[in-house]
Amino acid sequence: MSQVTLNASTSREQGSRNSRRLRQSGAIPAVVYGHGVASLPIAVDAKSFRTAVSGEQGLNSLIELNADGKKFLVMAREIQRHPVRGTVAHIDFQVIDPNQAVLAEVPLHVIGDAVEVRHADWEVDQQMFSLEISTRPDQIPTHIDVDISDLKVGGAIRVSDVLLPSGVVPAGDPTASVVTTRPGRVAKTAGTAEAAV
Repeated sequence: MSQVTLNASTSREQGSRNSRRLRQSGAIPAVVYGHGVASLPIAVDAKSFRTAVSGEQGLNSLIELNADGKKFLVMAREIQRHPVRGTVAHIDFQVIDPNQAVLAEVPLHVIGDAVEVRHADWEVDQQMFSLEISTRPDQIPTHIDVDISDLKVGGAIRVSDVLLPSGVVPAGDPTASVVTTRPGRVAKTAGTAEAAV
């Protein structure tokens, strides 16, 4: 997994007025916490942060944060956005140990063709679009494929059915549905007609 470097300033003054001034100057107020580090207020350049998380790992990117000479290996955790503009208003950076498992949210990509479901005029209904996993930072996949080729009418694919890369385990409910099936319009109409007979 590639690692990006992001420079940060530790001299930011706290308070909403100073935070507004920072954002107007193109910076984002942030905080670094975790792994034996006292909570440290910082500021990062908004454009540099966007670049740091614009790779295929997105917000799961490993970032080497250079805060006025102090270096931290971090991941961007909680990101607060402006309610109207959608711009990043604040970031929580968590210091991580590269050898310890972390939690990460990874996109789910549905692949394959559920032929049996399609031929019965049923539909595939994706219930979950990302999956929370636990793994070492360098093993976080960019996405996880969910193959629906063997899906049957009335069937479902649960979290426990999803093939995960080695060293990756689901962090949530293993019985939660990722993909289900439901009658399509034609199948529903036929069912209603049969019920009326």
